[in-house]
Amino acid sequence: MESLGPIITQLIAGAIGGNAASAVLKQDGINLVARTIAGAVGGLGGGLILNLIGSEALTGLIAQGISSLVAGGVLSGIVGAVLGRKS
Repeated sequence: MESLGPIITQLIAGAIGGNAASAVLKQDGINLVARTIAGAVGGLGGGLILNLIGSEALTGLIAQGISSLVAGGVLSGIVGAVLGRKS
């Protein structure tokens, strides 16, 4: 059960970061569900990268949350920019 804590934190923080980034960037190209999923996936990936390159000090829940928040926002911003393009 201890290993689920960081994963849940990463998913939630990523989803929040994804929705926040899309709101700040005023992206209308993707809906709420797509922003949330992209943010959660980005948050999970950001947490994984932090675990791979980080030291023991960087693997706490606060560091996981912050990195997931940022990574979720970045991925959601990229997805919104790609899907929001009008051809």
